[in-house]
Amino acid sequence: MKLTIVGCTGSFPGPGSPASCYLLTAHDGERQWKIVMDLGSGALGAIQRYTDLEDIDAIFLTHLHPDHCMDLCGLHVAVRWKPGGWGRDRIPVWGPAATADRMATAYGLDLDPGMHEEFDFSNWSERKSVQLGPFTVTPYAVNHPVEEAYALRVEVTEPDKEGKAVSRILTYSGDTDSCQGLEDAARNADLFLCEAAFEEGRDDDIKDVHLTGKRAGQAATAAGARRLLLTHIPVWTSQTKVMAEARPEFAGDVAVAVAGVHYTV
Repeated sequence: MKLTIVGCTGSFPGPGSPASCYLLTAHDGERQWKIVMDLGSGALGAIQRYTDLEDIDAIFLTHLHPDHCMDLCGLHVAVRWKPGGWGRDRIPVWGPAATADRMATAYGLDLDPGMHEEFDFSNWSERKSVQLGPFTVTPYAVNHPVEEAYALRVEVTEPDKEGKAVSRILTYSGDTDSCQGLEDAARNADLFLCEAAFEEGRDDDIKDVHLTGKRAGQAATAAGARRLLLTHIPVWTSQTKVMAEARPEFAGDVAVAVAGVHYTV
């Protein structure tokens, strides 16, 4: 599968990137499928560089902080008001139980119908997998101060150049501090896309909110992940520092996510 970093700045958009948004593309042998993990502030404009909005097959939200979901409001406008009609069925949206009501409230809509005419909302059940095309997406509850927050484990089986089925695993942490659910979600992942919003020595008194580079590296090692890609780094956090914190903790390849870069998993 291919991962495109649409947005990777933590907490709010930065000068070089929208907030959290990741596009995954994979082929099932018949057609190419596209799913989006989170659609945070500023992401809707940037994602159009990489795909037509009508080609999005589903959206998967880790939690309901605005930097992970708020551009669903803009996509609602695109679906509802496109001249000539949208041309596809409602977009499936998977997220916490409050997703549909939260989005309606954010846009000032009545809860009924809210955005149900544009989106087909479904609620996560912890560790219950969702299958869509070549993607199997499994949510794992993680350690973040909202009612529901999840890491997402994405497994894909697709044909290689010789037609042989090959399986790959990508885990996206969402927002979390250290916890068992995060390690379970990242178990043996080929690529671990993991937040590192905090710095050691600066944010030590803030618990159960975000990871540091050190704690991200420790989680990757405990999970047996193969590659670690640090993301959700706010403008006030040093990418150099979180990289330096992660490397002694994780023997595999470590990098920092950059908006607009593509990765093959």
